[in-house]
Amino acid sequence: MIDLSCSIAGVHFKNPVVMASGTFGFGREYGSLYDINRLGGISGKGLTLHPKEGNHGNRVFETPSGMLNSVGLENPGVASFLRGECEYWAGLKLARIANLGGNTLEEYVEGARLIEEDALRRRVSGNQAVDMIELNISCPNVKAGGLAYGIKTSVAREVVREIRQATTLPLMVKLSPNAEDIVQMAVMCEEEGADAVSLVNTFSAMKIDIYKRRSVFDNLYAGLSGPAIKPIALRMVHQVSKAVTLPVAGMGGIQSAEDIVEYIMAGAAVVQVGTHNFVHLRAGEQLVDGLQAFMKREGISSLDEIRGVV
Repeated sequence: MIDLSCSIAGVHFKNPVVMASGTFGFGREYGSLYDINRLGGISGKGLTLHPKEGNHGNRVFETPSGMLNSVGLENPGVASFLRGECEYWAGLKLARIANLGGNTLEEYVEGARLIEEDALRRRVSGNQAVDMIELNISCPNVKAGGLAYGIKTSVAREVVREIRQATTLPLMVKLSPNAEDIVQMAVMCEEEGADAVSLVNTFSAMKIDIYKRRSVFDNLYAGLSGPAIKPIALRMVHQVSKAVTLPVAGMGGIQSAEDIVEYIMAGAAVVQVGTHNFVHLRAGEQLVDGLQAFMKREGISSLDEIRGVV
């Protein structure tokens, strides 16, 4: 028997394959293509307290071995998510992670409070829909001139501390590779009571249209993801895994079972898959099947046998 399962803060993952926020919606569309209950989990579309229209102009641009995105966190808002998506999520048999962002500390806290209230109500009725919050600290802090919360550890600490106090749900903090010191950031998350960290979010990058003599994005810069970032992301996951006792969700450029195994060997508890969902619409089941086949070939009965071996 091959055991792909693990647990993070009491949340069960039947396998380590989790769909990354912003690449899978809330699961409905992909659920029409294959049985998404085969996945370990879903991190839903990034939410903010209030609905957001997102950025104008180009939002996605393909680049060698990856993609650039400047979506701008378009989303329906927390209240709309709780009304319109949670009934669907309640019927899923996988780990359900609500990704939460904000442009002010007050927005973060109020968003977490609403998710907490809904979770408590559903817990009583046995109709749980959200198992965990993934805190996105890569959002711009409008009170600090737009610098992302996740850049400076001292600024991020306040957000993590306040959200930890606002919810009893397991809390995973999503770290930006653009942080001044991503290891220090992870250590801070552990100090402030986070249950896990996920990394890495996209790298700040750029593409210029040489004929129009301007950036292809209205916001000049965009987020780079895909296989191009994997070696750097893998190094960061390894460094963080050695520095904290928290479970780590690793992500960045995963497109094969072998990629997953690398992240597990670097110390990840689970992985998140993003860009590959746009390349292969049935990526989830492909990766789960591939991982099982790899472990069978290599005589590995449990991921615990190889987790963190490097």
